[in-house]
Amino acid sequence: MTTTPRKQALVVRGGWEGHVPVAASDRYAQALKEADYQVTVSDTLDSYLDQELLAGTDLVVQCWTMGEITGPQAAGLSRAVRAGTGFAGWHGGIVDSFRGETAYQLMTGGQFVHHPSGFVTYRVRPVPERAHHPALGGITAFTITTEQYYLHLDPANDVLAVTDFEDDPDNPGLAGTVMPVTWTRRWGAGRVFVTTLGHNLADLETPQVDTMIKEGMAWATR
Repeated sequence: MTTTPRKQALVVRGGWEGHVPVAASDRYAQALKEADYQVTVSDTLDSYLDQELLAGTDLVVQCWTMGEITGPQAAGLSRAVRAGTGFAGWHGGIVDSFRGETAYQLMTGGQFVHHPSGFVTYRVRPVPERAHHPALGGITAFTITTEQYYLHLDPANDVLAVTDFEDDPDNPGLAGTVMPVTWTRRWGAGRVFVTTLGHNLADLETPQVDTMIKEGMAWATR
């Protein structure tokens, strides 16, 4: 009798404390354990230098905002994803992680550049042609009150959900722009999942957000 090996997940967390990296990553480390993953949690980007660890990892989940990554660390992560390791994350923990490292941004497909002051209420809607993508988990359009990210994006992204950017008195020219919220992409043999939602635990507890992150992690897994 043979058994299927458990999937291996590496959760890497740190950076700006405003995005509650420990509490947020604990939430999804637990979700992965409940889905029968073997989970390793790391508080250092040096995990991306450990080629043996990464080679045996099926999914990297990152929650690290406004940090600095070295060239070798970024290269180690990129190399692992190109070889088939999945990569997933939410909000600033994945698209505002390392502002100075463009090689990292090439892999994620986007970089946060702005959000209106404070929280705004906005509608998130699946792209009709992509509504049945497994990473969306069957969600339908919903409204949320939180930060609304404006990003610079790679046109090669497979955009799954979007929002209409709300009026911003400080930047009136941005209002009405259709802005991606959730997307996937391929990086070599690896799958990348990103959603810009998830500023705080209240966001992560929103059923549609929670569903997308859980299903996105599952989709990205090798």
